[in-house]
Amino acid sequence: MSASAVTGADVVRWIELYASTIAENKGYLTELDSAIGDADHGSNMNRGMNAVVEKIGDDPGDDIGGLLKTVGMTLVSKVGGAGGPLYGTLFMQMGAATAGKSELSVEDWSAALQAALKGVKARGKAEPGDKTMIDALTPAAEALSKAAAQSTSFTDALKAAESAAEEGMKATIPLVARKGRASYLGERSAGHQDPGATSTYLLMKTASEVLGSSSD
Repeated sequence: MSASAVTGADVVRWIELYASTIAENKGYLTELDSAIGDADHGSNMNRGMNAVVEKIGDDPGDDIGGLLKTVGMTLVSKVGGAGGPLYGTLFMQMGAATAGKSELSVEDWSAALQAALKGVKARGKAEPGDKTMIDALTPAAEALSKAAAQSTSFTDALKAAESAAEEGMKATIPLVARKGRASYLGERSAGHQDPGATSTYLLMKTASEVLGSSSD
């Protein structure tokens, strides 16, 4: 592995950490979802990520794109509600963008996240400000793209994406939901943090923790 790239094994460690982080935050995500949704985001994501960890096993192979595609397909088949199709799309689009690669540079990772954002927006028909996971994913992808263009280190680029996702997540609190189950509440959805944006922030946070330390 070069000093500025991550391998399939690193990506597996990221997925495993995300799964354990979702498990730790299952109750919190469900609490957030109970206020404006179906109160199942935490349990759904936990079930899906447990299935993912079991599916990918200990030997992910050399194709990072194939690994990420497997993650996405597993989530689609195992996760109910909106989370399965949206997170499944996220990972499958990342997989398509990294097909055949055994190492990823910061530029590769940025391109993958841009592809994921495009796919999730198309699947969910959501835009920034709609109070969805897009509100965390968009600033994360933009921050990563900017960092990659400036030849920032992988570690610093991932930290920038994490910080941007956190800001985007917190910015959903005052928003009135325009998409999903939360939109049925109208003005009553304001004042609550979006659970999808929260699980997206956790995705960026765990990527920063694992991949940043692996790449430098």
